[in-house]
Amino acid sequence: MSAQVNAGDGANIASALTRMARERPHQIAIFVPCGSDLSGRPAHTHMTYAQLDEESDAVACGLTEIGIGRGVRTVLMVRPSLEFFVLMFALFKAGAISVLIDPGIDKRALKQCIDEATPEAFIGIPLAHLARILLRWGRASIKTLVTVGPRFGWGGHRYQDLAARGRAGASERKRCPAVLTPVSADDEAAILFTSGSTGVPKGVVYRHRHFLAQVDMLRAAFDIQPGEIDLPTFPPFALFDPALGMTTVIPDMDPTRPATADPRKLIQAIQDFGVTNIFGSPALVNTLSRYGAPRGIVLPTLKRVISAGAPVPVAVVERMRRMLPPDATIWTPYGATECLPVAVVEGRELTADARQRTEHGAGTLVGRVVEPNVVRIIRISDEPIAEWQDDLLVPPAVVGEITVAGPTATERYHARDRATALGKIRETLADGGERVVHRMGDLGYYDEQGRLWMCGRKSQRVESASGPMFTEQVEPIFNTHPQVFRSALVGVGTRGAEEPVLIAELEPEVAREEHARIREELLALARRHAHTRNIREVLFHPRFPTDIRHNAKIGREALRLWAGERLRHRLPESLPRAAEAEGE
Repeated sequence: MSAQVNAGDGANIASALTRMARERPHQIAIFVPCGSDLSGRPAHTHMTYAQLDEESDAVACGLTEIGIGRGVRTVLMVRPSLEFFVLMFALFKAGAISVLIDPGIDKRALKQCIDEATPEAFIGIPLAHLARILLRWGRASIKTLVTVGPRFGWGGHRYQDLAARGRAGASERKRCPAVLTPVSADDEAAILFTSGSTGVPKGVVYRHRHFLAQVDMLRAAFDIQPGEIDLPTFPPFALFDPALGMTTVIPDMDPTRPATADPRKLIQAIQDFGVTNIFGSPALVNTLSRYGAPRGIVLPTLKRVISAGAPVPVAVVERMRRMLPPDATIWTPYGATECLPVAVVEGRELTADARQRTEHGAGTLVGRVVEPNVVRIIRISDEPIAEWQDDLLVPPAVVGEITVAGPTATERYHARDRATALGKIRETLADGGERVVHRMGDLGYYDEQGRLWMCGRKSQRVESASGPMFTEQVEPIFNTHPQVFRSALVGVGTRGAEEPVLIAELEPEVAREEHARIREELLALARRHAHTRNIREVLFHPRFPTDIRHNAKIGREALRLWAGERLRHRLPESLPRAAEAEGE
């Protein structure tokens, strides 16, 4: 565990906003879409750094006065807006603990996540409050309510009243004591929930030092410069922008459905604002490039595209590159909610020698480790490991579980002792200190150049009679087929003797009459590689289930059940497409 940092304003992640407000008071911090003018052109509202700092000061004072102060866990369910960013920084300044959950996840999982967090306060738009009441979210713990927008019969406080109250209080006392509450770097700052792609989302406990370290590592990894303009299609990523000196342009899209974003609106925003940086999931980059590249659209202001959340297909990288100026970069950072960033690789390296290796079963190149992370590969185990021992390590080039120790590696999950035991290893250092090693739950290895390769999720490996099979060493082989949009490897049957099944989602224009031919071609591909020769079943699925956050992580657990049901009944391929969809 890292050493305790002395308490002080500088340990509070919100201090980055205050610093930028001093250095760049008139730079626009955030642009947010707010409809359109009479000619249909998109309109935006905005705040400068000085305005964002001042407004979040006032709201932090108001929050403190109603009891939302240091250590108070507070659910925040507000759409991307000026109010969202003001509230996030206000909560940091007040020393409260923000609880952030993707609103689009399954409602039963959402209730479990909120109940586990035991929040004392709830800040939300009217729709979120209505859902809170009807679905009984946090009924036993929530005491303080704040509504952003019209307040109806549930009582509590209004956002605009808090801001006014905070301004009045600050005026009377000259300085509100809640503004930039001194905290220790080890104090909890937020609970961020995982995407839930392999189960019920887990609450990751973030301390202020984790956020501060992420800012430093992101700046260094991608050479981000103050004054750049960012289009973050995953809103929480925008919270780093003030610390990096960037202007945030919130895109006109549903952040819980990035794959369905309108590429025309994204392109217009990039062109209108001269966007230099875009952060998006592989699904969003796929949507954007599928629209723009065939039309010859080039985005000359873009310096950098960052895509994360799932492996990015090389074809998507190549297509996106056609929309960029020659000196622009495409980065695919590797990491997780529990630890980010871990490693990075630039698109040119993916499309050079790595592509051929990936398409022949090497896995997905995730690049070189971001300093000062320590990334080690340990033998595959589904059991907890309490204490680090060097004999856990596997030899070079052998696939094992990826582990990370470093300044952004979080130490525990909130109210999930079993998950913490499975995901964390305590390590005693040579100087007598301790640190926590995070088990990524991903499998991988180092190549002869010291680059990290990822082979798939540990929980999604197939344990066949002839040995283990890893999704990222199998699926890219079949994704080379021109009519396959994406594929998924699943195992059906008893662990250790699972039958490997390849499921393919085809390009939308492929007719059912072509399925038999494509199946034979995929089986022929399987026979060309030693580690895929035992694949003898190929199924077609109309639309893969994916995670709600990125629309990119394939729900292989659901597909495994679907495949098991089909094989059990040996459903004929002649079933209508709608009947297939019912099995999702």
